[in-house]
Amino acid sequence: MVKLYESGAYLLNGEKLVTVAEAAAAGITTGPEEAAKATMAYGILEKHNTSGDMSALKIKFDKMTSHDITFVGIIQTARASGLKEFPIPYVLTNCHNSLCAVGGTINEDDHMFGLSCAKKYGGVYVPPHQAVIHQYAREELAECGAMILGSDSHTRYGALGTMAIGEGGGELAKQLLGKTYDVKRPGVVAIYLDGEPAKGVGPQDVALALIGATFGNGYVKNKVMEFVGPGVARLSSDYRIGIDVMTTETTCLSSIWQTDEETRRWYEVHYRPEAYKEIRPGDVAYYDGVVYVDLSRIRPMIAMPFHPSNVYTIEELNQNLMDILHDVEEKGKKQLTGNVEFCLTDKVRNGKLYVDQGIIAGCAGGGYENICDAADILRGHFIGSDEFTLSVYPASTPIFMQLAKNGMVADLLETGAIVKTAFCGPCFGAGDTPANNAFSIRHSTRNFPNREGSKIQSGQIASVALMDARSIAATAVNQGYLTPATDLDVEFTGPTYFFDKKIYENRVYNGWGNPQPETEIKFGPNIKDWPEMIALTENLLLKVASVITDPVTTTDELIPSGETSSYRSNPIGLAQFTLSRKDPEYVGRAKAIQEVERKREEVGCLCKADENLKPVMQTIKAQFPEVKGENTGYGSTIYAVKPGDGSAREQAASCQKVLGGWANIAKEYATKRYRSNLINWGMLPFVIAEDYDFENDDYIFIPDVLQAIREKREEIKAYVVNKDMHELTLTLGDLTDDERDIIEKGCLINYYRA
Repeated sequence: MVKLYESGAYLLNGEKLVTVAEAAAAGITTGPEEAAKATMAYGILEKHNTSGDMSALKIKFDKMTSHDITFVGIIQTARASGLKEFPIPYVLTNCHNSLCAVGGTINEDDHMFGLSCAKKYGGVYVPPHQAVIHQYAREELAECGAMILGSDSHTRYGALGTMAIGEGGGELAKQLLGKTYDVKRPGVVAIYLDGEPAKGVGPQDVALALIGATFGNGYVKNKVMEFVGPGVARLSSDYRIGIDVMTTETTCLSSIWQTDEETRRWYEVHYRPEAYKEIRPGDVAYYDGVVYVDLSRIRPMIAMPFHPSNVYTIEELNQNLMDILHDVEEKGKKQLTGNVEFCLTDKVRNGKLYVDQGIIAGCAGGGYENICDAADILRGHFIGSDEFTLSVYPASTPIFMQLAKNGMVADLLETGAIVKTAFCGPCFGAGDTPANNAFSIRHSTRNFPNREGSKIQSGQIASVALMDARSIAATAVNQGYLTPATDLDVEFTGPTYFFDKKIYENRVYNGWGNPQPETEIKFGPNIKDWPEMIALTENLLLKVASVITDPVTTTDELIPSGETSSYRSNPIGLAQFTLSRKDPEYVGRAKAIQEVERKREEVGCLCKADENLKPVMQTIKAQFPEVKGENTGYGSTIYAVKPGDGSAREQAASCQKVLGGWANIAKEYATKRYRSNLINWGMLPFVIAEDYDFENDDYIFIPDVLQAIREKREEIKAYVVNKDMHELTLTLGDLTDDERDIIEKGCLINYYRA
């Protein structure tokens, strides 16, 4: 089904794979470094690189896109740093905080902020319910050979020949200020597609099989996934898009697909034929790894709670139901915190797994073909009048319009399903929250804890499994009993898609190239500026405010999604939710530490700021007599094994900074984007190789840290301070000169002000 090569390989003429060991026999004389230049990714990166050095990229993107959870903070950061107008097309969509039902006027105030900024700075504003961020980008922004930066982790348009990257807001602010996206040249892994999917197998099935094979071992981490092979031509554009958007869950940096006549048709249907060009690897291209996928062997898949990589075939799950459910329960109980009882085995009825809810939604599930196939499966059936419900969210109003015109909406409604407008809520816990202890199956992007909207801190627990729209529809046919689509004999009608461009022409504000600087920005009462943040001091004394020993920590656990998203335009207000679902005591600890730092800044002495620090400082001064309150900052840190999986949201880092955080300590970082978020908020992304059992309230002293940053020291000595000094070795990994300066200044805003 999915095979990972143990080493790199060549691709000849876009068709034949040849390992390095076989290269000589195949007549290949080009070395790996030279042949790597023949990948599609290399060509696109080279075109957008401004450094003149392909080993250290400085990328300028063609376009950018954000949604209403992120664009307020990004524009506020850029405004504080001197923004005059948007230098490239920047699209502000409103697909996350679309439901103006939490916090009074907060969400709509953010929308009006976005519209006024689009007018003032020359941007594009997409009103709520028109389109989810990524569908609009596919329909209106993607171009073959272009690069797009988005402030959402699922910014992936590779299936349309566009290299797209999802990052935290700081990276978008840099682009708005004419700066670059700095990264080492990433490795490129070939995703070689062969065969053809079986009837009833959808793009989410292929995506989950890929995620299951690559996430845990880091095979494609921070690399570019390049889709090649004969199987690509056997997939429609919608199908490719459905696979592509989920590549984020492998922790890759970006993706790119070879383009063909099918891609050309996509652009022609969307009235943008000029955006198409053929993109293919060169005759001899070298890849750092290969994932071989036999599409014909992919079966309907399910990702069980609480990660997209926790995958099984639905057939396997049904055959080993109690064993697998028990295993998922045990793993889930270790991951969850709070007074909740996580149980799935009670969902078994008469030997079958009963689910409470089905949802087909968002950038992954809301595509035209997904919904049409689901409607074909459901036609003539009904979902029943028991607990099971089914909601369908087309990804854009043009898709909704065509589904209405061809009768698919009527077919779905007749079954008892509900069809709703474009909205990302079901993907992050802000819509269709199921009942306590419920089990939801969703064609969406993630199934982390609370992604369905439950609140562990309130004693609630529900869970999500990811599935393809077709098997969700098959389950709905059986009124909630888990069923793979391949069990049903269905004729898929495949109705032609017609894109109605007037929908956007009549409603979307397009101010690109026409800024109106006289426009007054509209500020709702919840929209606040970033608080002042001080520069890095000569030495640091950190106090551990949270210890997380889970194998992986998601950004959802660092700063919850759902209703808290309404406060993302208020840095201080949002910070009160930091780690609230993982470590409810964190905020109190961090605030207490921050208050001491504020007093230190006033009186210039840590011991006067907090008498409890006297023995700590005495221990430190015995070895470092030059240390004093004037040159030693005091702040909080968290320890986590592998933080930052999942969303690109910068608030996972900025909220810690707002509460006085100065560093993270980790064994490794789950994603580049989370590490970048830490850096852009002036936080030190420490890595520790040795095992050390940190505890809350441990003191960690880092002498001469400012000079260590300036001198680019590979190792930084730190000390856990109790009655003695236990030495630790910390590293920071590769940092660009700009990143070192950002950390020294205290955050990206300070860096640009300077």
